[in-house]
Amino acid sequence: MRKIVLAAAVAGAALSLAACGSKSDDATSATSDSAMADANANADAAASAASQASTDAAAAASEAGSAADATSATDNTSATSTTTSAD
Repeated sequence: MRKIVLAAAVAGAALSLAACGSKSDDATSATSDSAMADANANADAAASAASQASTDAAAAASEAGSAADATSATDNTSATSTTTSAD
C-alpha cells in the first residue's frame, strides 16, 4: 500500500514539474518575441533618425552654398563699383 501511495505522489510531482516547464517555455517564447519586437522598433527608429540627419545635413549644405553665393555676388558688386569709381 505504501508503494502505491509513494508512486502516486512521485507521479503527481512529475506532472507538476512538467506543467511548470511548459509555462516556462511559453514565458521564454513571449520574452524572446518581445525582445525581437523591441530590437526591430529600435532599428526602425535608428534608420529614421539617420535618414532625417542626412536630410538636415543636405539642407544645411544647400543653405551654406546659397549664403556663399550671395556673399560672393555682393563682393563682386562692391569690386565693380570701386573699379568704376576709380575710372
